[in-house]
Amino acid sequence: MSARIVLLVTSPRLPAGLLTAAAWDVVRRHPVLAGAESEVTAALRAAGAEVTVVDGPATQALLDTVAAHGTAVWLAGPAGDESLARELGLRVAREPGLAELELMYGSWDPPGARLLDAVAVMDRLASPGGDPWKRAQTHRSLAGFLLEECYEAYDAISAGDTDALREELGDVLLQVVLHARLAEELPEDERWTVDDVAGGLVDKMVRRNPHVFADGQAASIEEIEASWERIKRAEKARDSVLDGIAMSQPALALAAKILDRAARIGLAVPPPLADTQVDPEARLGASLLTTVAAAREAGLDPEAALRRATLAYADAVRAAERAAPSES
Repeated sequence: MSARIVLLVTSPRLPAGLLTAAAWDVVRRHPVLAGAESEVTAALRAAGAEVTVVDGPATQALLDTVAAHGTAVWLAGPAGDESLARELGLRVAREPGLAELELMYGSWDPPGARLLDAVAVMDRLASPGGDPWKRAQTHRSLAGFLLEECYEAYDAISAGDTDALREELGDVLLQVVLHARLAEELPEDERWTVDDVAGGLVDKMVRRNPHVFADGQAASIEEIEASWERIKRAEKARDSVLDGIAMSQPALALAAKILDRAARIGLAVPPPLADTQVDPEARLGASLLTTVAAAREAGLDPEAALRRATLAYADAVRAAERAAPSES
């Protein structure tokens, strides 16, 4: 068998001993070299592998091991050790007889693995010695930032800018992991973690989608929505169909949501008449509510409609500014 160097790459986000069967075969049969001690080197030694930490140039140490044993395994660090792989590749290309170079993935990141990095980075930032600003925040002080980041994500969606949406959703995620990290500092009977947030979400998704995770049947989107509402009502004891509506959302969206909830249970409560109101603000409010109700009947989103008209007006203002003679 020809001499070979196996570059073994593993995911730093998975448990240290979680390797493929092929990777375990290689590290048990051949000497393993690494650049530093780690949880992975400890796990390999515990399983009977021969692991040596190299103190000095890794390339020569690997070639010496290959000369003595025929095969050497390099356990790459968390970043993959690309510079070493490049150096070895150049050396082997110049001297083909030295050894064959093989890349092996002992484990790899599952989807969502970088979420673990986000949680770890936030823990560092919000722990003693981290970022004083983040450590000084509370759920209440951050509330406005969460709302602002959601609006910025909405703007990216409205603009059809998927690159901007990716970035803005990252900012929303930052708020989520920061709130979760701060919750770890609450009194013992109040605290929770990001795992509690994710666990609750997973349980809810499974519970509310029996047509996917159980033996529930759903032939249409309408049936899925009706099932979702039934399950939600069973989960939460509510006194009103309006319970659970976010009352801090923009007024037009709030009006549309309340009208929609009332219609779901067949309540025909007409909006107040503008000319019966006693003051100008109340009359304006009643008139706007009537407009929202008409929009809903027409299948239109009043919030989106007003936003569209307002943005168009903003463009007209900018155009007028450019056309106006400058003051000298």
